[in-house]
Parts: sequence; structure tokens; C-alpha cells
Amino acid sequence: MYELTVTSHFSSAHRLRYLHGKCEELHGHNWKIEISVTSAKLNREGVAIDFTILKQKVEKVLKTLDHTFLNDLPYFSGEEPSSENIARYIFDQLRKELKGHPARLKKVSAWESDTSCATYFGGRA
Repeated sequence: MYELTVTSHFSSAHRLRYLHGKCEELHGHNWKIEISVTSAKLNREGVAIDFTILKQKVEKVLKTLDHTFLNDLPYFSGEEPSSENIARYIFDQLRKELKGHPARLKKVSAWESDTSCATYFGGRA
């Protein structure tokens, strides 16, 4: 089994409406995002997925989040825009982008700081 990981970044603001603390106030993060895919085999070029293709798909998804107020996005209208839900949003959107590709999305980690991240592994059909 092969595992490939790419990282990217985006900046956004949010407020956590129900956390009861300083994060209820408007604040922002420079998010670091790690995406891992797996594949049991390599293609004829000897790769699981071309890093350029994977990065393009990641950037397409992250563009929907970059320099936004996350609370205003329809996805987060009924969900808290927490690190956990941001990781799930990226996972769900990227899984659609990778549909039909032999490399399978394994996990997405959303780092809101150098010391804190949430990782989503999927689990929904």
C-alpha cells in the first residue's frame, strides 16, 4: 500500500458560536491543510497519482474557503466551522474531485495553529 501526502494553506475567519469562550469572537487562522491518499498499486508511470493533479484538486477545494468568513458559507449554516468540520468539508469535497481515480482519499488534517489540528478519516458513504 502506498500513501501520499500533500500540504497546502488558506486563510479565513470564523467564530465558534457555541463554544463559550474567546473563540466565540470573530477571529482568523492561516490554516495548514494536509491531505493523504492511498493506493494499492502504481499506474504505468510508476505513481499512485501525479502530485500536480492532486495539488490542483486540493487547490480547487481550498479556493472555496480562502479569504472567506466561514460562518457565511452554506455548508456551515447548520454546522460549527470548527477545525473538525473544516477537515470534514475538505474531505467531502475532495472525495468528489477524486471520484473514479484509483488513489483513495484517506484523511484530511486541518491545522489552525502550529500545535493544534483536527483530522477527518471519512466514514460517510
